[in-house]
Amino acid sequence: MNSTEFIDSIKSVVVETAVDSIKSNLIKPPGKKPSEKLQEMSEWYNNISDNDKAILLQIIRESVETSIFGFLCVLDGVRIIEDSDEKGKLLLYYEKNGNRQLLNDPKEEYLHDQF
Repeated sequence: MNSTEFIDSIKSVVVETAVDSIKSNLIKPPGKKPSEKLQEMSEWYNNISDNDKAILLQIIRESVETSIFGFLCVLDGVRIIEDSDEKGKLLLYYEKNGNRQLLNDPKEEYLHDQF
């Protein structure tokens, strides 16, 4: 897996799954006894117009994508998470069948730019 395949996987497995899961939970909260908060959100969601539902899902998608973008900035080392003068770096490797691929290679295009 290279960095492009990784980003494509993040888009489908994380972004799409998160948005679909939130939508599903809003339509019908899961479990025998969903939390009161989730039940309230579901009732509200199910009573708004289709246009408002579409706008809300766009906001949810934007929120998920913004969070992932920020996390990728941290992995790329362009968003600092340490207060000290001496900074470490995060290295993200994908290993399979004895092969090891650095996905956030600073010499290549940043993951957050690919996203």
